[in-house]
Amino acid sequence: METKKFKKTEIKKTHKKLGDYVEDFLCSDSKKVTTAKFVLMTLALGGIVFAGALAPGLVTIMGEQNKKRKYVRRNLQQAIRTLKHRKLIEIVVEKNGATRVELSNAGKKRVCEFCFESLSIKKPKKWDGKWRVLMFDIPTKPAIYNNARNALREKIKELGFVQMQKSVWVYPYECEDEILFLAEVYYVEKFIDMLVAERVMHEEKFKCKFKL
Repeated sequence: METKKFKKTEIKKTHKKLGDYVEDFLCSDSKKVTTAKFVLMTLALGGIVFAGALAPGLVTIMGEQNKKRKYVRRNLQQAIRTLKHRKLIEIVVEKNGATRVELSNAGKKRVCEFCFESLSIKKPKKWDGKWRVLMFDIPTKPAIYNNARNALREKIKELGFVQMQKSVWVYPYECEDEILFLAEVYYVEKFIDMLVAERVMHEEKFKCKFKL
């Protein structure tokens, strides 16, 4: 079996950042996004500074992003109040009278969770004939690592990975960016490796599972 091992430092040179996933989210055609989530994800692209009253000012600035989804002004205002109450956004009035709105630490964490939940892998029209073999050995203690291990395992199953053996999973399409993002969300990059293989044992079985 020929394999090429990608070092994490090599992948990180080109892999997508959180802002890229936020932009993908905002450009998607999903109609099931709550107004509050839309506001939070818009703010994730950067803090907003404007003059005037909070709700009308923020709604006006967000108008361009809202053209596709067409949330009504009343709902946007309610979403802003809800996010403020839940301490997911911070609102500061500057000395010059301008209002600055940005994500709190809790808001940033929630954005990462949204991106984690909505993450998907785009399948090419044609398979390149290579296998992506994901391996991870995440400790069970402390609890934060155990939670990360369980969340990662459930997510890769949701994405369509097939288990080869314990903590070893296979997938036929490019997914380095997505896996690194998942690992970064839970700070477990050092416990993860990925190989790209021209061939794997029992290949026909996996081709059948992936309908290749």
